[in-house]
Amino acid sequence: QVQLVESGGGLVQAGGSLRLSCEASGRAFSTYAMGWFRQAPGKEREFVAAIKWNSGNTYYADSVKGRFTISRDNAKNRVYLQMNSLKPEDTAVYYCAATKPWVSVITTRAAYDYWGQGTQVTVSS
Repeated sequence: QVQLVESGGGLVQAGGSLRLSCEASGRAFSTYAMGWFRQAPGKEREFVAAIKWNSGNTYYADSVKGRFTISRDNAKNRVYLQMNSLKPEDTAVYYCAATKPWVSVITTRAAYDYWGQGTQVTVSS
């Protein structure tokens, strides 16, 4: 069992920045690919960013590419999402997630076994 605890959400003005953090409980943190998803009211949960466990390759949704950066620190069992140039349309609940170990495609919800509780990000105009 893996438990994920998120922090760093809040209210920010458009154009500002936030850094989300996700802390994992498992000792095998480095064996999981990690991702961030978000869900706005009335919309489906959508992929935001992901990072692989071995190569460290990163993947981003087109809507956030160039503005968001995902990173991980295996020694601290943490994954981060640095969000810059925030827009009102970025407003959503953001979820940290950990994949199944055999998954190669990590940009879909089906790849993930474990989810955090979510943290609210609100971007004002």
